[in-house]
Amino acid sequence: MAEENPQDPPPQPRPTMTQGKPIPKHMASTPATGNARRTLCSCTTVFLLLAGITVLTIWLIYRPYKPRFNVVGAAIYDLNISSPPFVSTSMQFTILTRNPNKRVSIFYDRLTAYVSNRNQQITLPVDLPPLFQETKSTVALSPVLGGFRVPVSAEVVNGLGMDESYGVVALKVVLIGSLRWKAGAIRTAKYAVYVRCNVMVGLKKGLVGQAPLLDAPPCKVDI
Repeated sequence: MAEENPQDPPPQPRPTMTQGKPIPKHMASTPATGNARRTLCSCTTVFLLLAGITVLTIWLIYRPYKPRFNVVGAAIYDLNISSPPFVSTSMQFTILTRNPNKRVSIFYDRLTAYVSNRNQQITLPVDLPPLFQETKSTVALSPVLGGFRVPVSAEVVNGLGMDESYGVVALKVVLIGSLRWKAGAIRTAKYAVYVRCNVMVGLKKGLVGQAPLLDAPPCKVDI
C-alpha cells in the first residue's frame, strides 16, 4: 500500500453547479412574476375573445343587404329605325327599388340609366338625381330615356324591325352608379352598383304611350 507524501498538496474539490456564476437578478423568475404574466395573458385572451364576439354580433345585426329592383311599367313614345345605322327612340320605365334592411339606409350618390337591345345601347345614358332610401322603404323611379339618334349595328336595326312585326321587343334597362350604406352615424365607403333589368314589352307599329309588360323578372344587382 503506497504511503502518502506529506509534501503533496491536498486534493482540490471538483466544481459543482452551485459553484458557478450567480444568476443575474433581472433573469430570475419569482412565483409572483409568473402569476402576473399568466394573469396578463388570460386577460388579453378574454379581451380579444369578447371584442371578436362583439364585432361579429354587430355585423350580424347591421350587415347590409343588396337593394332590389323591379320594372313595373313601360311606355314607348317613339321608335324610329328608318334611318340605319341610327336608331331613335324615346321610352319611359317605372322602376321600383326596395331597401330590405331593417337598420341600414342607402345613399345612391350617382345613378346613370340607359336601354340596350342585343347588348348594344339604343339610348344615351341619362343621369338620375341623388337618392336617399330609408330602411324598409320602396322608391319609384320613372326616367325618360332616349330622344337622340344612336348609331347601332345592322343586327340591332334588323332585329328591332322583326320585333316590331311580331309585336314583342326584348329590352334591357341598365342602371350604373354607386351607393353607400348608413347605420346610425356610420357610413360605409362607396360601392359600385350595376343593375340589369330584362323586360319583354308588347309593341305594335304606331303604338304610342303605355305598353304592356309581357315579362319582367326581378333585376340582377351586382355590388
